[in-house]
Amino acid sequence: MKYLIVGLGNIGDEYVTTRHNIGFKIADNISKIIDTEFELKNHAFCANGKFKGRNIYVIKPSNFVNNSGKAVQYWSNELKIKLENIKLWPWILAANSIFCV
Repeated sequence: MKYLIVGLGNIGDEYVTTRHNIGFKIADNISKIIDTEFELKNHAFCANGKFKGRNIYVIKPSNFVNNSGKAVQYWSNELKIKLENIKLWPWILAANSIFCV
């Protein structure tokens, strides 16, 4: 089963330490859990790995939150991930169940 986890945030140094980037910070932590690093690809910084036998794809859109739909649409189509397997951070915390120990 494949999951797309989207860490929402705003690009730019002025947002790095603000509440607007909590989604990016969560995505960074998830990438550490699945032992992978981000690289810039189409519309997003992307990382992928496995956790408990599940394929986990994590993206941080490379544009502002209000335009992040482009990255989500592109990667969900590219990876053929079902809508119910897309988790957006910080608004939807359902992906927490994937990482419960």
